[in-house]
Amino acid sequence: MLDIKKFFLKKKILIYGLGETGLSSYNFLRKNNDLYLYDDNKNLIKNKIKKKLLVKRKNIYENKFDFILLSPGINFKKCHLKNFLKKNFSKIVTDLDVFYGHYFHNKNITITGTNGKSTTARLLFEILKNQKKDVRLVGNIGNPILNEKKITSKTIFVIEASSYQIEYSKIFKANYALILNVSPDHLERHNTFKNYVKSKFKLVRNQTNNDYSFFNVKDKFLKREIKKEKIYSKIVNVDIRFFKRNLAIIKNPYFSTEGNQQNLSFIFALAKNFKLKKNILFKTINKFKGLKFRQQIIFKSKKFTLINDSKATSYSSSLDVLKSLKKVFWIVGGIPKKGDKFLLSKKDSLNIKAYIFGKNRNYFVKHLKNKVKSQVFKNLEQALKKIVLDIKLEKNDQHKTILFSPSAASFDSFKNFEDRGKKFNLLVKKLKIKKLIYD
Repeated sequence: MLDIKKFFLKKKILIYGLGETGLSSYNFLRKNNDLYLYDDNKNLIKNKIKKKLLVKRKNIYENKFDFILLSPGINFKKCHLKNFLKKNFSKIVTDLDVFYGHYFHNKNITITGTNGKSTTARLLFEILKNQKKDVRLVGNIGNPILNEKKITSKTIFVIEASSYQIEYSKIFKANYALILNVSPDHLERHNTFKNYVKSKFKLVRNQTNNDYSFFNVKDKFLKREIKKEKIYSKIVNVDIRFFKRNLAIIKNPYFSTEGNQQNLSFIFALAKNFKLKKNILFKTINKFKGLKFRQQIIFKSKKFTLINDSKATSYSSSLDVLKSLKKVFWIVGGIPKKGDKFLLSKKDSLNIKAYIFGKNRNYFVKHLKNKVKSQVFKNLEQALKKIVLDIKLEKNDQHKTILFSPSAASFDSFKNFEDRGKKFNLLVKKLKIKKLIYD
């Protein structure tokens, strides 16, 4: 029988990837294990002590490691050690495994899905905190799980988990697994949508009959996974129709879109399971501000709204907000996702004008052809300037929305989606967009 307590004790471990996750794993494991470090970019290491632990690539094969702790950002099929990892795939673990090996008695609520993970995790954290729970928000949302201190038996972990973390993990188990939604994403890593869905559903497959899994059982992609093998956890069907009465109480405009309401339904389902106080629950939801660059309203008036949705890195993450708007000037562009499709009908696209920027302009023109009227621009600034002119030429008084929802990855021109979102806000100020529209 597996002794989880001793799983990561006195072991020889290679930590591959020395970003925040790798370094937090090193600090957590160093007292009781024999550690070796490696990164494709060894210049990341500034600390002299850690440099001594760096193992040379040519010496990797000489060592027999018990485990290879892989950072989720590393694609094991395309990294420097791809052949070594392929040969030793059964030894790959993650920081989630290390966490579970030490804190398996603590409750964890693990959230995954294509869209809305971070927002749902943040909202759940705030709800539990306001219910006087000792709760920690960790994982893919930015705070490495192994950095947490002062953990007691009552500490609850809200974990945002990516498909990579779940796919690489070996012993990690979610007490409460939430799969919000699935649509084509990260296919450059998973190769096929089938593999992507399978990696998400692993969160449920690893559970026991003492655990709970929350997802929409009518989701056609998840239904296929259910049919393949026996599920041991208690399945909670999350359908937005079950929570119409609760949604009617919510006055927060952030939850006006169908996608945000669907994700909010998971909160209601979990709240029922945890027997949370309803008055505090609704108060927290109505006060929730949302996260930066995720359908973030940065300006609103009677005439027009300005939304920064830089986090949208695929069509599926933009469609929901597009459907909720009546007259929208949509800024789109970046590195398109493999297998991505624009599924909004021509009828639903009548009130959308697309302003396409960046190096991959032709890709978006082709995808939006015969559905959305579009114009192309070399960069984001040119697109914004043209939008101002077009809005001023509009003769009707209909409310208008400038929507920055790129539907693509940001790495062609920006460090990440946060950098892209900040640059957009700076351009709005530089060009004095609000003043120009009102003049």
